[in-house]
This record gives sequence, C-alpha cells and structure tokens, in this order.
Amino acid sequence: MIDDLLVRMGFPRVEEAQIAEIGIAAMIAGLALIAGWVARRRLGPRVADWLHGRDIQAQSPLTAHVPALLGWATALLLAAVGWGAWPWDPYAGLLLGTVVAFTAAAAVRNLVLGVGLGEVPALLIAAAALAALLSHAVGGLALLQDRLDSVGFSAGKMHVSLLTLINVALTFLVLFLLVRIGNRLVRRVVRGGRDLDATQQLLVEKIASVVIVIAAFFIGIDLLGIDLTAFAVFSGALGLAVGFGLQKTFGNLIAGIILLMDRSIKPGDVIVVADSVGRVNKIGVRAVSVITRDGKEHLVPNELLMTERVENWSYSNRDVRVRMKVGVSYDADLRLAQQLMLDAAAESPRVLKSPAPVCWITEFGESSVNHELRIWIADPESGLGNVQGEVFLRIWDKFKEAGIVIPYPQRDVHVRTLPEAPAKETPAAAKPKRAPKES
Repeated sequence: MIDDLLVRMGFPRVEEAQIAEIGIAAMIAGLALIAGWVARRRLGPRVADWLHGRDIQAQSPLTAHVPALLGWATALLLAAVGWGAWPWDPYAGLLLGTVVAFTAAAAVRNLVLGVGLGEVPALLIAAAALAALLSHAVGGLALLQDRLDSVGFSAGKMHVSLLTLINVALTFLVLFLLVRIGNRLVRRVVRGGRDLDATQQLLVEKIASVVIVIAAFFIGIDLLGIDLTAFAVFSGALGLAVGFGLQKTFGNLIAGIILLMDRSIKPGDVIVVADSVGRVNKIGVRAVSVITRDGKEHLVPNELLMTERVENWSYSNRDVRVRMKVGVSYDADLRLAQQLMLDAAAESPRVLKSPAPVCWITEFGESSVNHELRIWIADPESGLGNVQGEVFLRIWDKFKEAGIVIPYPQRDVHVRTLPEAPAKETPAAAKPKRAPKES
C-alpha cells in the first residue's frame, strides 16, 4: 500500500533489497541518536565541569550548552560517517541525510548559543544549515548553489553574488566560533596547570589569543580565495593610517605584554596610582583594572603604568608597615603606655607577629608625649583604615582601664591689660536742651 502510494507520487518502486538497506540506514540513524543521548547524559556534565574549571564562571553560556552540543555533535558524527561510508539507495540516503541535517542544525544552534550570539541568530543559522543539508540529501544542493550564484553582479574580474555573500558570512561565523572556543580551551588548559603562576598564565592567554586571531584571519583569506596582491597599492597608505590612528592602542597592547613579562604589576597586587590605593583586578589589552576600597573600578592605561611613578605594595613582598600616631599625657607612665599599645596591636588578628610591633617616642609635644606605633600586615588588599581603627579602639579601652589620659590641645591665655570702659553720660546731661519760645 505504501509502495503504491510512493509510485503514484512519482517515486520509483521500492524493492526488497532497498527495504533491507533502508532498515540498515534506520538502524545506523537510531544508534547515532542513542550514542548522542548517552554522550549528553554521561560525558556532557564532565566536559562542562572541566571546561569552566575554578576560575571560569559555571553559568557561562558555553558551559551551559556543552552537554547538548556534545550529544548532538556525537550523533551528527556517527550519522555522517554512516551516510558517507556506503553508496546508499536514494531512500536510505535520504533517511540518513535527514538525520544528519537535523542533528547538524541542533548542534549549530547550541554552538551559537554557547558563544553568546543570542537565540535569534542561533535559529537563523540553524535553519540555514538545515536547509543546505536537506537540499544536499535530496540532490538539489547544486541547483540551489547555481540559483544563488546567478543573483549578483560583476565588477571587472570579480563576481559578487548572493552565494558569495553567504560564503563570506558563513566563513566569518565559523572562524568567529572557532576563535571563541579556541580561546576558551586555551584558558582552561593554561589555568588547569600548576607550573605557571597567575601572571605567566595571563601572558600565555594573551599571546595565544593574538596568535589565534591572526591564524583565523589568514585562514579566512585562504578559504574565501581573496588575492591580497590586489590590495598592494593601498597597503602602504593603509598601514600608515592605521599606525597613526591606532598608535595609542598598539602602545597600550605592547605595554600590557611588557608588564606581564617583567612581572612588575600582577593581578592581585596592591598599587598606588595618583594617591589612590587599589588592587589590580585585571590586566587588559588597553588598560589595567584597579579596584579601590570604595568599590570603584579605575581603568588605568597600560602606558601610564610604565611611564609614571607607581607604588607596588606587593611587588617583592606583601608585608606592609602601618604607622599610627598616639599622644599620651605628661603625667602618665610612659613605659606602661607603650606596653599597652604593643599589647593592643598584638591582639589584632591581622597584625603580624614577625616583624613584631614596635612603639617609639617621636617628640615631646606641646600638650602630650607623641608616640608612633608601627605594625606590619600581610594583606594590604583588605584595607588599612579598618586595622588602624581596630587597634586604636583597643588602645582606647586599655588606656581607660589603666587610667592613662590621652590629652587634647590646651591653651593658656594671659590678659595683661583691659581697655577702659567709656564714661557713661548722666540722663540730665544726655537730654538735649530745648530752644526758648518766642514771645
């Protein structure tokens, strides 16, 4: 009955050998889909965990779509191998081609979503892949290519058609996806090793990203068949214009690489730039991200860190000394006051035991004996004001218990003479006289 219906629709009659071949093709398609499901459930979560690692966010789009992408890619690979391994009957080939088209469309959709291009571009690209592979499965891809190539125009020896634009867009898309995935894999491999520190890892990542982009550019030129000799006339002027226009950009890029190579500034260092203390969060292509204790993120150009004076509190040693000034009354026991200040510093959890805190008299002031308490901390990125406030509060409590007074400035004013008060007039003298009346 189905055979008669297909014959009426114009398809050739299906023989028994063809039915067996269709059954084998269906078995191959089913095994491919089952293998894809197993890869998605078993291997997908493990690959996602390996890919995001410890330093990469677990909720990133790529890692979220890795299980589905791995499952559909596995099914696509097995179905494509089965499709091309044998000159199938048209019906069996159409069955395997349809499975290849749908699995390829699903894999492309998850891949595009993984690199963060959005749902709409993912659906459009998946639909284009589905249409192209289905056309190839039914034997109409060559006709479709001819129709697309006929829509266009010629300019000299160059022919621009709709097919050319589609090839350019697909090449750009594929290379963009490969660059994103390549950078992600390099980042995961580099940060997964223990032989390199954070600065060396960042340097390797930046160099690898530049190499991947350059390689993708030349691969795209080769795939599109663009003859670079046609641009030889404009290459000099274009290079000069780019050199002047992007001078600062390339200068900051080279400065960032130099900073990473000589390790003068590393992510996590505490630096002082323009009287602002902050922690280096990231060394980018153009600027260094510095986060202050106020939560503000400053983007400092890389060149500025190489040409201006910069204090790095954690360049060779993370220990930082903090100076605290304390005044004590002249009537107090100075040795006891110094010991209480040292005890207050030693009780603070952030103050280091070695080097130990010290307290010295700096001067005999007008109203107090001024001391300077010097303490050491090993975590300057956690702030200085909080540890100073904590130690000051402990000193205040201990001085209160011991009866030691922290004086405040006082002034004695001596009045030698006072100006004499003006004499007060009597009411009679002060009252004005009236003029006599005329008779």
